[in-house]
Amino acid sequence: MRMTAKNLIGTLVIVSLSAVYGIAQDITLPNPQKTGGKPLVDAISQRQTSREFSSGDLDMQTVSDLLWAAYGFNREDRRVIPTALNKQELSVYVFLKSGIYLYDAKDNKLLLKVAGDQRKLAGTQPFVPAAPLSLVYVGDTDKVDSGHSFFSSGCASQNVSLVAASKGLACGVRASIDHDALSKALKLTGKQVILMGQSVGKPK
Repeated sequence: MRMTAKNLIGTLVIVSLSAVYGIAQDITLPNPQKTGGKPLVDAISQRQTSREFSSGDLDMQTVSDLLWAAYGFNREDRRVIPTALNKQELSVYVFLKSGIYLYDAKDNKLLLKVAGDQRKLAGTQPFVPAAPLSLVYVGDTDKVDSGHSFFSSGCASQNVSLVAASKGLACGVRASIDHDALSKALKLTGKQVILMGQSVGKPK
């Protein structure tokens, strides 16, 4: 279909408004970097919990790398972490200044769920809204019980912690979340269980 001058102007206006005012929309991530980084033992040695983050944002390449480490695919229909009977019951919600997103590992995208800065919903501690990136892991009890989901989210969060350590980033896992408020914001079903949260950013 040919784009008319009117349609072209409309598209340019939308793009300009998005750039100037930060209008939230789905985000296509760059391909994750699957090689390089510090040796694994060095990353393990440097892994630690941090609750202080600088105000600087993380670039989308870093976000893509962290999300792939958490719950991406490294084989056909197989995740980088183990899940019970390969049920792949986790959902990873991504909290940025622009909104809350759902990580779509197949298409390597962030799907917008709630527009606007909602980072305070990712945890109850005062440091959480300061982190440029927070992840919240949600399990689906229609697929497996919550115990198996906690196991999966533990594997995912440790992968993220190690990649963060390899990149020299501050990172911390936490369980303190207002489940009712966050469930309402994300419109979770009664079968979806909030498991844990994790914040990542540049060290302060």
